[in-house]
Amino acid sequence: MKRKKTSRDELRDEYVFDYSKAVKGKYIQRLMKEGANVVVLEPDVAKAFRGSAAVNDALRSLLQVSKTTLRLTSQPRPTGRKHAVG
Repeated sequence: MKRKKTSRDELRDEYVFDYSKAVKGKYIQRLMKEGANVVVLEPDVAKAFRGSAAVNDALRSLLQVSKTTLRLTSQPRPTGRKHAVG
């Protein structure tokens, strides 16, 4: 039995997708319900990281630094007492 020769650019019939039946945002509700969070990095920022794990590590480090800095620079809370001027 001989095989039919096809161009590499042509898809078999079972792989042809009918875009007229496509539904925009079909799975968005499910993604939002499951708590999916997608962040798109600018190309120059993306070059600095090898993958999502590296981005997460960098952001966790930044959060830790910001918490430490906040504790060091926060103003003392007023006690509600008025000081006598002498």
